[in-house]
Amino acid sequence: NYLNFGGYPEAVLNPELQKNVSRYLGRDIIDKVLLRDLPSLYGIQDIQELNRLFSTIAYHTSHEISLDSLASSSGVAKNTISRYLDYLEAAFLIVRVRRIDDSGKTFTRNRQFKVYLTNPSMRAALFSPLAADDPAMGAMAETAIFSQWFHSDAMKNIHYSRWKSGRKHLEVDLVHLNPRKNYKPSWAYEIKWSDRYTDRPEELQGLIEFAKKNLDPDMP
Repeated sequence: NYLNFGGYPEAVLNPELQKNVSRYLGRDIIDKVLLRDLPSLYGIQDIQELNRLFSTIAYHTSHEISLDSLASSSGVAKNTISRYLDYLEAAFLIVRVRRIDDSGKTFTRNRQFKVYLTNPSMRAALFSPLAADDPAMGAMAETAIFSQWFHSDAMKNIHYSRWKSGRKHLEVDLVHLNPRKNYKPSWAYEIKWSDRYTDRPEELQGLIEFAKKNLDPDMP
């Protein structure tokens, strides 16, 4: 319920509104922000392009993407996408998170990044509420956890890590680089919707490898 409606007090307090949240709240996002506010602020001509891009991002919140993949899935040119991402971030609709490697190092050319909705309930408002067993709930949970950091000063030093290990790509969802310690990783989290990992910790291979390589075992 929190992931689907928690970002909108009127939805929490009104069960009738929850039955058609996309009609009442989704149109607010589209009509007021995407179709009116942003075009008037930035002189956007093709508002349907912006709408299409934001819908693509919202549907895939927390996923790793690139300008190439966004251009392919949304049908918007890459140079236009870069501008639109700036606009959407300035409007506090999304946040981009940069990638680091398994040593906590940033990339000189960062081709991949993650994009999160600043409020996970926007996805339900734009499309439809998710059931607890929906495969997308993991991404919603990750978005909700990230959203708690968006207004923190620490956010500028929060990244995600992704690297190749043998034939696999491993990932850690949330890594903080400590500016007081030469930007070394100070903590790392993996965010899961399922609790099966308490019985199968070996499935958290990325987090385990990253922690062994970078984190002080004596840290609290």
